[in-house]
Amino acid sequence: MKTKIINNIAVVNSNEIIIKDVQSAIDFIMNIKYETSCNKIALNKSAVAEDFFILSNGLAGEILQKFINYQTKFAIYGDYSKYTSKPLKDFIYESNNGKYIFFVENEDEAIKMLSK
Repeated sequence: MKTKIINNIAVVNSNEIIIKDVQSAIDFIMNIKYETSCNKIALNKSAVAEDFFILSNGLAGEILQKFINYQTKFAIYGDYSKYTSKPLKDFIYESNNGKYIFFVENEDEAIKMLSK
């Protein structure tokens, strides 16, 4: 896992899955906050378990609620083109029109959204 700070945003890139359940998300939030003092985090999509993107299991909602509870803006950047689920596409659209959670294509977009 590599972390860099850009405009007070922790930009994390990992080849391993970091977020796989609620507890791993809490651990991730707290570790990043402790190590960087940032309350905005961008993470590459491949570091998030695929189960997260199956909305029917409720994992995404539970995990993203933790980011909101811990007052941490969060962006996941990567390729979402393989997903065909209308509920997931709607979820991504609604999130991107909010203020705390974003799903974007690349690191630059993540930084832009988190800087707002």
